[in-house]
Amino acid sequence: MDRSLPHPHPLPHGGEGTRNTAADEPPVLSVSELSEALRGVVEQCFPRVWVAGEVSNCTRAGSGHIYFTLKDDEAQLKAVMWRSAASRLRFELRDGLEVIASGPIEVYPPRGQYQLIADKLVPQGVGALELALRQLQQKLAAEGLFDPERKRPLPRFPRKVALITSPSGAAVRDMIQVLTRRWKLADIVFLPVLVQGDGAAEQIAAALQTVGRIPGVDVVITGRGGGSMEDLWAFNEEIVARAIAACPVPVVSAVGHEIDVTIADLVADRRALTPSEAAELVVPLDSEVRAELDRLSQQLRMALSQRARQARLQLDGLAARRCFTKPLERIHQLATQLDELESRMLRAMQSTIERSRRECAAAAAQLEALSPLGVLGRGYSLTKVLPGGQLVRSASQVQPGDQLSTLLSDGELVSMVTEVIVGGDADE
Repeated sequence: MDRSLPHPHPLPHGGEGTRNTAADEPPVLSVSELSEALRGVVEQCFPRVWVAGEVSNCTRAGSGHIYFTLKDDEAQLKAVMWRSAASRLRFELRDGLEVIASGPIEVYPPRGQYQLIADKLVPQGVGALELALRQLQQKLAAEGLFDPERKRPLPRFPRKVALITSPSGAAVRDMIQVLTRRWKLADIVFLPVLVQGDGAAEQIAAALQTVGRIPGVDVVITGRGGGSMEDLWAFNEEIVARAIAACPVPVVSAVGHEIDVTIADLVADRRALTPSEAAELVVPLDSEVRAELDRLSQQLRMALSQRARQARLQLDGLAARRCFTKPLERIHQLATQLDELESRMLRAMQSTIERSRRECAAAAAQLEALSPLGVLGRGYSLTKVLPGGQLVRSASQVQPGDQLSTLLSDGELVSMVTEVIVGGDADE
């Protein structure tokens, strides 16, 4: 069996293997020598290829390089996109995406495998810009940046309007012309930026951040005239969308024409079909404001006149009331009622006093009938032993020589006991 290998390129070390046992034996290569030989063959034969496949195992390293695998139903191919090429990628590379990758095939000797060095990626079925636009739109919509609830109303009478657009385009001239014609009271602050090409998105985002540091700005207009998707792409960049969402004042987006819808239009607080329409949206028309003021002034005069008439009618109605036409009548009525109440009170008091007097006289008569003094008036007397004042109820309570006090109805007698007779017998 012939084990010799074809060598389109000279072998390392003068084409000889590391060991030769005999002149007629094939050279024996080290692994690194064989890998280098294969590397030369592959890189010479496949300096650039176009490969279609499905992306899988896609990872982005911290260095910015993207590692992924291209596969179909029967095979797979390792691939890498270095940071320099990955930074120019418009869309997000992710698993399941069908792409056409272009670049050279290289051999990676440390792992003994070949891989595609992709420097261009084109999504299949849709353009790269359109795919990038769809992916960013889905991402920002999921974060709520398109929600109507976060949209802020535009000020009715802005004092200062900021314009972020190209200084050389027709858009800035149209906006300034419309603003000054419609509403001369608003100041205009112009922040010139690129609106297409490299660095345009960064300049627009920086200008939106600058607006927040300018005192008195009430509303911002950013945009440009129409163009292709590539021309308008700066307004589809994520950095511009987030700058619009973070702007402290309402933002009006006016990019392209009616059929052009950008990410900036979706994030902005208000979308205008053209730059001129944006200027019409942010400031009122002077003649319309004056007409509105005249109408409100007339309404105010009519309302005040109506209120005055109503107040006059109310005052006339109040003045016609009896309490105002005869203010003392009620006082006289109350005075009469007071006199009647006083008379009733006096009669009630007199009746109560007479009744009390009769009740007192009856009670006095009853007390008088029961009084001991009344009994004495009928010939009875009360006798007490002196000096203690003990009432004498029996003859046995006294002895000869005791001093007695006898109470009569008209006076008192003091006597000395000379003899005590009990039951009719004299006690010597």
